[in-house]
Amino acid sequence: MNLPNLLTILRIFFVPLLVAALVQESLRLEVRGLVVTNDMLALAIFLAAAATDLLDGYLARRWGQITTVGTLLDPIADKLLVSAALISLVQVHLMPGWMAILIIGREFAISGLRSIAASAGYTIAASDLGKTKMVAQVAAITLTMLSKEMVSLRPTAHLAMWTVVFFSILSAAMYFRKFWRKVDVRIKQRRRKELLVTARRKRKLAAVMAATQESRMPVASETQ
Repeated sequence: MNLPNLLTILRIFFVPLLVAALVQESLRLEVRGLVVTNDMLALAIFLAAAATDLLDGYLARRWGQITTVGTLLDPIADKLLVSAALISLVQVHLMPGWMAILIIGREFAISGLRSIAASAGYTIAASDLGKTKMVAQVAAITLTMLSKEMVSLRPTAHLAMWTVVFFSILSAAMYFRKFWRKVDVRIKQRRRKELLVTARRKRKLAAVMAATQESRMPVASETQ
């Protein structure tokens, strides 16, 4: 297993640590006189996980180590990280639940579209707007985590989260508009071909059965 894939797997392992740090309110660690609260620890874990997202893709492209496993795991790791962070922020009352549901629902919808497209022979690459959405998510979640201790940041954090909602809806609409019609046409063409093949097989079978019956008829006449 190469280094980019290891970084992707590491990001997945960061997810339970992030959730534990965010929802644990009484955690306080002292390291050489520096008091580390659960909020600081959660923020550090989240930023470290987000950094692996940037680093694994860069290394995979630079070293030519783009693999099927990495291609499959990378979006899963991203969605797990963002979903865990959003759900935990709802748990600690730093953002409304409907906003988290909307953002996470968008991720599942796009994943479903990618699966349908892959079954139809299309590959849906991440758009520039989708990448902007990911950067906006990291920034908004970071600001929201900071706003727990720095109350003055809460208006900025709310605005950043609204920006994420906007980019999520807009990028989802662009994905569906761009690929749904193509995927729908490809699926209909494939089903039409399957129906034609089935019809041909039935006609061949009927012809063989008719030929078999005709070949038996003279034999029956001679016997009589």
